[in-house]
Amino acid sequence: MIYIGAATCGIAAGALDVSESVRATLARHNIEARVVHVGCIGPCYLEPLMDIALPGAPRISYANMTPELAARIVENQFLRDDPSLDFAVAHLGKNGDAEALGLPPFFELPMLKSQVRLVLRNCGFIDPESIDHYIANDGYKGILHAFNIGAQAVIDEVREAGIRGRGGAGFPTFKKWQFCRNAPGEDKYIICNCSEGDPGAFMNRSLIESDPHCVLEGLLIAGYAIGASHGYVYINSDYKLAIARLNVGIAQMKEYGLLGDDVLGSGFPFDIIVKEGAGAFVCGEETALIASIEGRRGMPRSRPPFPAISGLKQKPTIINNVETLGTLPNILRNGATWYRQFGVQGNYGTKTFSLTGKVRRPGLIEVPLGIKLREIIEGIGGGSWRPFKAVQTGGPSGGCLSAEYLDLPVEYEAMANAGSIMGSGGMIVLDEDTCVVDLALYFLHFTQAESCGKCAPCRVGTWHMVTLLENMSKGESRPEDITRLQVLGETVKRASLCGLGQTAPNPALTTLRHFRNEYLEHAKEGYCAAAVCKDLVTYSIDAQRCNGCQLCKNVCPTNAISGVRAEVHTIDLNRCIKCRACYEVCRYHPLAGNAVVYASTRRTVA
Repeated sequence: MIYIGAATCGIAAGALDVSESVRATLARHNIEARVVHVGCIGPCYLEPLMDIALPGAPRISYANMTPELAARIVENQFLRDDPSLDFAVAHLGKNGDAEALGLPPFFELPMLKSQVRLVLRNCGFIDPESIDHYIANDGYKGILHAFNIGAQAVIDEVREAGIRGRGGAGFPTFKKWQFCRNAPGEDKYIICNCSEGDPGAFMNRSLIESDPHCVLEGLLIAGYAIGASHGYVYINSDYKLAIARLNVGIAQMKEYGLLGDDVLGSGFPFDIIVKEGAGAFVCGEETALIASIEGRRGMPRSRPPFPAISGLKQKPTIINNVETLGTLPNILRNGATWYRQFGVQGNYGTKTFSLTGKVRRPGLIEVPLGIKLREIIEGIGGGSWRPFKAVQTGGPSGGCLSAEYLDLPVEYEAMANAGSIMGSGGMIVLDEDTCVVDLALYFLHFTQAESCGKCAPCRVGTWHMVTLLENMSKGESRPEDITRLQVLGETVKRASLCGLGQTAPNPALTTLRHFRNEYLEHAKEGYCAAAVCKDLVTYSIDAQRCNGCQLCKNVCPTNAISGVRAEVHTIDLNRCIKCRACYEVCRYHPLAGNAVVYASTRRTVA
């Protein structure tokens, strides 16, 4: 068996070319082996990943594959009985296999050893387009148990488990279900919310690409519990691979009697429809999402009534996050007591995060709630490349937490008290090369563009916040603009209609709280310590130290740098677009000496 990680991260890194090379090598040498495309196992920085498993032997993992290297490893393994351990990173076998192979177990790798994989348990191990693989790993036992105990007992089990919505708010899942189940009416709906629009977030997409049946089974369980006969998966239309695997999974469910007028002979009717959205960030809000499904513009409405009472087509409707639904089969199969052993009181279970930004080991992770931010960023992520500065949690709706919060437990209340949110699971690591004014401007630009425009505080307030931040990044603001920014942000937060506007100011407000001195430097002195704000930066070359290595010249996209090898180079500031490429290559490359290219701001003159 040859397993190739073929989720979006693997495909983007070249997994399909690796797969083609492996198949061609097998055919060329008439080797009998099966190639299986699996999902994302988590460490995206190691993609493309390829595993080889021989009968009775542990599965050996190879990272950062190329078509040529993959072909070489396959030939060595099957023609020369050589597993090419020099190129292996780990093995997936029993612990005793480690000594024989001289390789660590895969889950002892630094990124993985602190993780607890519940919802991601199948990711990277099964073919996501095979219902048989899912069933062989205890799939659909959760819905069978649900049928055995009855709908109200399912809600009671979820209540005992203590799972809270993984979409960001952390509302107890059972409460929403109970409201909907008790609501009058025969027609009810359950919707899986995969409107994942946060920059840097890919948890929901990766889960569906890697294990779609766990989400579909969770949707089935939730529908049975609340008495809904119709289920929707609302998903961004640009998630092509996830949509394709969902559609394959739904067709397989119909073939196996898991969907239809009488699911598995239980008398329970249920169908699932995949609804593609245009990717509007505001459609992550429940009422805007419902409007989009109904064919209207995705705009929030005032509540009450809440969707659990009057939602899709004015019928009782529950909307659950992808991860919430993907966790349900584990709870129903193993029980509430089993689930409560993970996490801490009031924050039970695990949470997935997409760990990105200036971190050494980016990827998809799953950790028990209550874990410290430090253990995630330094232990799992390997720390930042440059000195750590902050972490942005919860995406554009979240907040920026400085280094003093590294020992903060990852819990709903603790994150909120610190001025941020858990969100759906985006976690972006920032280092000293990050300008917090530029960061706040980036996220405010995003939320301002994504605002539906229905309410003035969000529509107008975010525009004015963007204007203030733009002026600061250009050195065209005054110190009193900082107070204006804060008052405006607090007003938008209190007065906006929906969660988008209520959380949009968070990046600005939290960076103002923790890095106010940087705002003052921008406003008072036109100085950007990180040398990121282009209007405040000028690049120059130190003629006394330039050795003419030409590294800066080779990376300049506009040919603004001139000079011959071994002689002093110069920068034409009229052609320089301030892309920072010359500065970066000079700063890190040993051939260039020590910071020969300078990024200067108004406080200092090069």
